[in-house]
Amino acid sequence: MGSAVPLVTVIIPHFHGEAILRRCLAALQDTRHADYGVLLVDNGSQDGSVEAIRAGFPGVRILRSEINLGFAGGCNLGIRRSRSPLVFLLNDDAVVTPGWLGPLVSAMASDPKIAAVQPKLLSLQEPRRFDYAGGAGGEIDLFGYPFTRGRLFDHCETDRGQYDRPGSVFWASGAATLLRRSILDCVGLFDASFFAHMEEIDLNWRMQKAGFRIVSEPQSVVYHQAGGTLHQDSFRKMTLNHRNSLIMLLKNYDLQTLAWVLPLRLALEAMTFLGGLLALKPRRSAAVAAGIWGVIRNGSVIRRGRRLNRKSFIVPDRILMRRMYRGSAALAYFLSRVRTAGRILPRHETTAIV
Repeated sequence: MGSAVPLVTVIIPHFHGEAILRRCLAALQDTRHADYGVLLVDNGSQDGSVEAIRAGFPGVRILRSEINLGFAGGCNLGIRRSRSPLVFLLNDDAVVTPGWLGPLVSAMASDPKIAAVQPKLLSLQEPRRFDYAGGAGGEIDLFGYPFTRGRLFDHCETDRGQYDRPGSVFWASGAATLLRRSILDCVGLFDASFFAHMEEIDLNWRMQKAGFRIVSEPQSVVYHQAGGTLHQDSFRKMTLNHRNSLIMLLKNYDLQTLAWVLPLRLALEAMTFLGGLLALKPRRSAAVAAGIWGVIRNGSVIRRGRRLNRKSFIVPDRILMRRMYRGSAALAYFLSRVRTAGRILPRHETTAIV
């Protein structure tokens, strides 16, 4: 797989599931780009999957944690224990195609300000549809609701080549993303308090506030099994999404911006809570309440994050907001019945990598 210190280290966080991990590693073996290595970060699996992989894939380096650090903590551990200038984070329920790596490396080499590059993510279950987790690159609205080029809330579009132009996006999915180590050294790693979900958006937000770029390179294709770790209707996942999205806003927006964005976001949370009750989906309403309680409990984490961010932030909110959808993606989807991301994409989505 290349030299002693490869150009790219593929970091795979793992917690249980031998079959999906074997499938992931088998696909990696067909990679045409030679200069990469694989580091498996095990988050305390007890199902024998790591022992089986050690025997079946001797070229894979294995790093074990005694406890489950979550996606964020597992990736951080792997990044710290690797030395390559580029790291590629890959979910263990993802399957790469043979030519996945070359276009990502070329995109990264085109501009030293590029911090992260995401491939096109397609559904493993429905290969003609975009994957829920990342589509062809992530976007966000002013109130912190994420969507992707190819997925708006629960609606995943069919891939017809409509997002095949490479260019700037707001965030790159943690399911499959190439990161530049030197920029991680500048802005820091994932916020481990997130545990899972939204941590990549928080990181990419910080990267952009520090003056760096996030891009999509759809010539690279990776397939991802939606809900392979937590199903999208899981109470745990819904709670983490609400909690982490609010924490992300509170950490990364200036106080002047929060003064008007936060009340509107909380109003949208209240609408979600009431909507769950009216739709006889009390678990969704409970997840909203649990998420807000989680924010309150993490006040010290938020304050510490804001202090750390001040060391690297140079881009004001008014500039970064040009890269966001200036309305509410939630209202567009649930009230206006918008179903395709292309109808609300910010202007920067047409910017090609040059």
